[in-house]
This record gives sequence, C-alpha cells and structure tokens, in this order.
Amino acid sequence: MAGEQVRAPRLPPRWVVTGAWHLHRGLYRVTRGRVGLWRPRPGRWGTLRLTTTGRRTGQPRAVILGYVEDGPNLVTLAMNGWGEGEPAWWLNLLAHPEAEAVTVGGTTHVHGRAAAGDERERLWQRWREIDGDLDALAARRSGETAVVVLEPARPRDD
Repeated sequence: MAGEQVRAPRLPPRWVVTGAWHLHRGLYRVTRGRVGLWRPRPGRWGTLRLTTTGRRTGQPRAVILGYVEDGPNLVTLAMNGWGEGEPAWWLNLLAHPEAEAVTVGGTTHVHGRAAAGDERERLWQRWREIDGDLDALAARRSGETAVVVLEPARPRDD
C-alpha cells in the first residue's frame, strides 16, 4: 500500500554474526582451503578470501567475503554484517589498495576501489537481484555501503 513503510529484515544478534565469521574462517584454515570458498552461480553470490595489508600494522589480514563477478572484476560490498562502521578489510584496502584474492579458480593480485556513479548503481542492481532485501538491509546503516571492485592488478614495470 502507498505510504506503508518497508520493515527491515530481522538480523541475528551480533555475536551470532561474528561467530559465523570465525567459524567460516576456521573451517577454511583447518581444511587448508578445501572447504569454505565457492563460485558464484546465477542468482547466488560466491565466496573469496581477501588478504589485505593492515593499515596500522602492515601485516597481512585475511577475511572471507561474498562476491559476484563483473567481467574480470570481483565485486563485493563493504557491509560489516550490516552493522555500523566500515569493515576493517575495507579500511585496510583504502590505505593499501593492492591485495590478494583467492577464489575456487585460483589466486589473483587485485587493486581495490569503490565503484561510483553509474557503475555503482549497475553493480548495486546486480546485488539487488541476488538479495531482494538489500535496500532494507543497507538502510540499517547510517552511511552508504561501498560497492567494492577488485580489479586484476596490472603487472608492475620494475
């Protein structure tokens, strides 16, 4: 009905979300990468392992993220489990855009950046097709959720 407010989907308590993250990473680590990553399929996202450089420590920091493919690029959302604040991996990528992405297909060195303008809208729409609650979930956050593009890094000329 017109004027009716859309209710945001219920999320589990924060401890459940963070516990699931730890369990997923632990499963990946214990199986030495044999379990925990999958390819995106039509109507479903896949998972990748992204290793960034810590913005304060300079140490490698790894996280498992959902992603979709856009040509050669991998696209994810800096959503922090739909909680407030930016996820640490995104802040690390802003400080050090070069990273490593591991997918079922192998390891790729990537350059991370935020999509903007028409590209952001197009990629947001792709995620919206996978998750019909995307806009309602994003509305739970006070700021805009970054659409992160991981482009294959160009070889450096040394």
